[in-house]
Amino acid sequence: RFKPQEIPLPRPHAALKMSVQGTAAFVAFPNAAPPPSAAAPLPASVAPPPPAAPASTALPTLGGGCLALATAATAAAVAAHGGRRRVRAAPLRQRVVATATATEDKRFPILSKRPAGTGGFPNLPESIHPGVLTGKALEDMLDWAKQNEFAIPAVNCVSTSSINSCLEAARKMDSPIMIQFSSGGSQFYAGKGLDNKEYHACIAGAVAGAYHVRAMAEQYGVPVILHTDHCSKKLLPWLDGLLDANERYFERHGEPLFSSHMIDLSEEPLEENIELCVQYLTRMAKMNVGLEMELG
Repeated sequence: RFKPQEIPLPRPHAALKMSVQGTAAFVAFPNAAPPPSAAAPLPASVAPPPPAAPASTALPTLGGGCLALATAATAAAVAAHGGRRRVRAAPLRQRVVATATATEDKRFPILSKRPAGTGGFPNLPESIHPGVLTGKALEDMLDWAKQNEFAIPAVNCVSTSSINSCLEAARKMDSPIMIQFSSGGSQFYAGKGLDNKEYHACIAGAVAGAYHVRAMAEQYGVPVILHTDHCSKKLLPWLDGLLDANERYFERHGEPLFSSHMIDLSEEPLEENIELCVQYLTRMAKMNVGLEMELG
């Protein structure tokens, strides 16, 4: 690093005030005082070598000033004054490039390329692992809870803080957990300022929350069932958007984004309720998404 220096330049550029730190660009001051008179020549022992090629003194203008790289300004000043003044260039700082290394025991696709693994809990079925459970792991988790006669707590979350709190509590209690989103909670997660036309904010908030759960559940070492709560008939467009996200995620990673979804058509006739649920289940079964039905 070097102290700020004033490098005299020939008119019409006036004087360029430059602070040299690494490689950087600085702004000239067009109203600076005229350059001082020529100084005495430097001794031969410190005089700079003759320039290899003439350097251009043209500098691009910006708002009445001049913007140039420090090295270009220095070369222009030395060439204009016949090498009478020597300015040392700052050494280039070595750039450190961080390389992400996949952690072998993590299965979140953003953190690792490893496909979903199995195991990790000696007292649970082999298919159950830390992170979001889908497909067979989801079925095994529910069957195991039923066989051992206990309920898995399901918590509606509306923010990253509430998700993290649930994961922390599950880890402390050494328990699996269900994390789920309602339509209103999903909209809140996205932010009330986001347009919710055609349930856009509800869809975006639930998808964002799902990615957060996937990223953090493995870090906490907790098996999670990622679910969405009551979806009435008027909210089916919200579910449609989530199924679109599931399909895109399944195409890339071989599993759905969510573990399961709930359809609540209890206010509709039973025949219509079952018929619509069958239509949705047909689509969901192709990507191993579970369905919870509310009959009434």
